[in-house]
Amino acid sequence: MAQYDQQQPIDIKKLRPLIIGGVVVVFFLLFGSKMTVTIDSGEAGVLFRTFDGGVDIEQTYGEGFHLMAPWNKMYIYEVRQQAASEKMSVLSSNGLEITLDVTLWFEPKYSQLGLLHQEKGTEYSLRVVKPAIGAATKSVIGRYTPEEIYSTKRDIIQTEIEEETSKILVEQYVQLNEVLVKDVTLPPTIKNAIETKLKQEQESLEYKFKIEKATKEAERQRIDAEGKAAANKILSESLTDKILKEKGIEATLELAKSPNAKTIVIGSGKDGLPLILGGQ
Repeated sequence: MAQYDQQQPIDIKKLRPLIIGGVVVVFFLLFGSKMTVTIDSGEAGVLFRTFDGGVDIEQTYGEGFHLMAPWNKMYIYEVRQQAASEKMSVLSSNGLEITLDVTLWFEPKYSQLGLLHQEKGTEYSLRVVKPAIGAATKSVIGRYTPEEIYSTKRDIIQTEIEEETSKILVEQYVQLNEVLVKDVTLPPTIKNAIETKLKQEQESLEYKFKIEKATKEAERQRIDAEGKAAANKILSESLTDKILKEKGIEATLELAKSPNAKTIVIGSGKDGLPLILGGQ
């Protein structure tokens, strides 16, 4: 009977699939959340390989579902156009303090996202974008007077700030789309002086326009009068006695054909022209 009480040996080969399955389940329970990543619309990813060279600068991972080793990490970046606003005080060419409210539209360069992450990091807006717009604005504003900044050259200044900011950011893996100067604030005394000067210049231009208009109208009337005088002179010189008599005779003949009652006295009018009596 003792020989039947002995335990049968365990067949390891039969248990191997169960063991492997259990290990896989435990592995996914522990690391499953670290092995997958979903990148949303308008975003892109940079992969950091812990045991294989660090940041992957060759590939930018696009939208959708991705698998990766659990010891690696995916850094997500927004690649849509973004906005950053800066209100800063800078000095004009004559040393006066000017306050500007500047907004810029930018986005990271998609193909160079790995380099951006490696060299600048996720806080690249604070480390690169805002310092760039600040430096460019100070450089450009320092070339102009408050009057030019406030009025005549505002569009030119905005363009120059955009160009200088773009030159800085192009080397930092960031694409600048546009710069907007939304507000320019001058010291009150300077602002009032500029507005007064501009008003006086406008009034001077209006007065000058009125003088020019009146002068042109007087010249037009003079030319018109001279033309009429010359025409009358030519007409007067061309009307001789013979022509007047001939015209009078022609008119008499035409009137004679009319059915209206009349009396025509030949040669009794002034200068020998026919005299018409009783005409309607």
